[in-house]
Amino acid sequence: MRKWFWIAPMLIAAGCSRGTKTAANPEPVDRSLSSPPAAAASGAPAAAAPAAAPAPVVIPRGTPLHVRLTAAVDSRRNRTGDRFSATLSRPLILGGVVLLPEGTRFRGHVTQAGASGRLKGRAVIGLALDNLEYQGREYGVQTTSVDRVSEAHKKRNAVLIGGGTGLGAALGALAGGPKGALIGAGAGAAAGTAGAAATGKLEVGIPAEAELRFTLRESVAM
Repeated sequence: MRKWFWIAPMLIAAGCSRGTKTAANPEPVDRSLSSPPAAAASGAPAAAAPAAAPAPVVIPRGTPLHVRLTAAVDSRRNRTGDRFSATLSRPLILGGVVLLPEGTRFRGHVTQAGASGRLKGRAVIGLALDNLEYQGREYGVQTTSVDRVSEAHKKRNAVLIGGGTGLGAALGALAGGPKGALIGAGAGAAAGTAGAAATGKLEVGIPAEAELRFTLRESVAM
């Protein structure tokens, strides 16, 4: 019995000492094992941040466009509103950056077309661009017009009428002397005027592969 009286207090003291040490110095916990991230726990991949949309390319107002016609247009065959096509004859470069490569397709329309009168007036043909095609998409454009006008009638009519007068005078002189020459001159002038009127309509055109220069009236965002 006396032995147990000595052993019991020693066991109690040892137990208190071990409990105190464990509370003061707890073992570290591996939190990566006990609490995984929510995304990993659910099995869903982390969402990537959305990519910013690229800024649009803008061709400013006033930019010149050099194009080459793919087919001829003229006042004899074409009418106002007819369509035509063209390609960029040189690349469009701004600030050292190629905005449109050579060969870019354009479409346009005839703004005006008409022959001259028989004895006066001028023939005219006018063109303007409407849209361009770039990387499979079409973009509307507004440009200045390119106009071509025929020469005046005056010189041509003077040659026809004057030539008729001279020929009539010569024939009249042969037939009836000075009096006949006057009659012949009048008849020749009338004939020359009739000839000028019969063939007097002038036409004007622009051949295929002709290079034309248009200017943008409004900016184009692509």
